[in-house]
Amino acid sequence: MRWYHWVAYFFGGAFLANFVPHFVQGVSGAPFQSPFADPPGQGLSSASVNVVWGVTNLFVAYLLLLRVGSFDLRRWSHFAPFAAGFVAMALLLARALGPLHGGNL
Repeated sequence: MRWYHWVAYFFGGAFLANFVPHFVQGVSGAPFQSPFADPPGQGLSSASVNVVWGVTNLFVAYLLLLRVGSFDLRRWSHFAPFAAGFVAMALLLARALGPLHGGNL
């Protein structure tokens, strides 16, 4: 496995983690933060914008995970960078969005 496969799998996990909150809030009909809000990342975007942003993240994750190399979730050398990227993005989102939603008590 080449070094750039690890990078692609790490960022694939990160994009997949970023897909979840945007898509869930969007299909729930709730406004949520996005890079397109004013101010970016703090203001609220419409549910439709969040669905589109979530699906865009899912598509990028697909490209990075399934079109770079031969990703196999059962192989530790593939799973580890994917999981590291997923957890890193999840923690980053929790720290960034926690103060906006009362999650940092």
